[in-house]
Amino acid sequence: MTHNEAYAALLAHLKTTGALEQVAEILSWDQEVMMPEKGDAQRTEQMGAMEQVLHARRADARIDDWLAAIDDTKLDQAGRVNVAEARKALHRAQRVPSDLAEALAKKCAAAMGIWAKARAARDFPAFAPVLAEIVNLKRQEAEARRDGEAELYDVLLDDYEPGQTGAGVASILGRLRDGLVELRQNISASGKTMAALTGSYDGAAQMALGHDIAALFQYDFAAGRLDKSVHPFSSGSNGDSRITTRVNPENPLDCLYSVIHEVGHSVYEQRMPAEHAMTPAGHYASIGIHESQSRMFENQIGRSRAFCGHLLPKFTAAFGDRGLTADSFYAAINRVHAGYIRTESDEVHYNLHVLMRFDLERALMNGDLKIAELEGAWNDRFEADFGLKVDHAANGVLQDVHWSVGLFGYFPTYSLGNIYGGCLFEAMQTALPDLQSNFAAGELAAPIDWLTENVHKHARMLTPTEIVTKATGRAPDERALLAYLNTKFGALYGF
Repeated sequence: MTHNEAYAALLAHLKTTGALEQVAEILSWDQEVMMPEKGDAQRTEQMGAMEQVLHARRADARIDDWLAAIDDTKLDQAGRVNVAEARKALHRAQRVPSDLAEALAKKCAAAMGIWAKARAARDFPAFAPVLAEIVNLKRQEAEARRDGEAELYDVLLDDYEPGQTGAGVASILGRLRDGLVELRQNISASGKTMAALTGSYDGAAQMALGHDIAALFQYDFAAGRLDKSVHPFSSGSNGDSRITTRVNPENPLDCLYSVIHEVGHSVYEQRMPAEHAMTPAGHYASIGIHESQSRMFENQIGRSRAFCGHLLPKFTAAFGDRGLTADSFYAAINRVHAGYIRTESDEVHYNLHVLMRFDLERALMNGDLKIAELEGAWNDRFEADFGLKVDHAANGVLQDVHWSVGLFGYFPTYSLGNIYGGCLFEAMQTALPDLQSNFAAGELAAPIDWLTENVHKHARMLTPTEIVTKATGRAPDERALLAYLNTKFGALYGF
């Protein structure tokens, strides 16, 4: 077999596998958004069947033959990425038994419904047994794939942030934490407080406004849709990238900023190079880079004073005159308070939420924490970090969907995304001197085009560090994010 024949065969195989992965993703989206309640059992079997097919394709013995015949020196950048990722996926698939992969897929599919019901009932013991099974299966998976990693957790973290380790993440997040603690102290010492929005806000009006704001942020509705789910998420890529949000009549900002956050994810997916769709080269660089887009959309753009000024008339048109001024609206959107819910938290507390989850899931995977101890550990840590007692499990250990679907290693990517986003936004401000004027006018094409040029178009053909370094001129670290936070909240709270 010639080099050209081998690479053509591998690429065709990868594209079909990628298409089937997208089918599985649509099934997951449907389960959270559209599927009738009695569909859980069927969906569990469907997801298990899909995982069997995918596992067999990833472990296909022909891949070894194709890889052996391919000359890496004859490949372009995309080709080299495709080959490297194919080797990595083959290694993983050969290590993980097919019955384990199927069992994990089935258990996660079943667990999602159990989690949603337990969350609604505020009943962690109802969810704990299935979570224990998922943790056990993920530990088995990590053991099977382990290849010299220091921790079981490192194996899973690599799925979302290639090259990172638990110890490495703990180091960079520890430095971030030091800066956040100082910032919290300065805010507290200021003695200033910001009033929250009050009253009731129509759910249909929230969704309509969310739709309009999504379009403002360059979300292509011809390649996506907006729906409601228990936990907001984005799903899909290129010509089919969907988003969800949720509605709280007492907090319209939850819906609105969840939309902006998920749009950040989906715009990234919609704008990655279509010529590499359904191949590893056309995949996102990492979840951290993904989160850099969503968090920047949500915070540096969406919560800026300039954009809040543009948003207020739209907000008033949607919900009526609530007596808000530009200053009071901006203050309400950016008020610092120690709340229970990660997705509703302010920029100062957000990373403390993430750090807690990172530490807990790392301990679970490494065998240092038992499921029976998890709710108590969560509540103790939350009270220590936030000064609040958790009132019920839906505001505590049951609030996030991630563990129910086996996403161990995902949480630290939110903070890494904040760090990457801080670096990228600093560079964007330098490159686009009219940026704040653009925000004030609701003209977001220029900044989002800048992100497309510097982030989106690279897909997985550059590493996260390479993407940030190429765009900013230096390797990513926490300094830009902390400078941004201190400037913003120093102005708000007068220090």
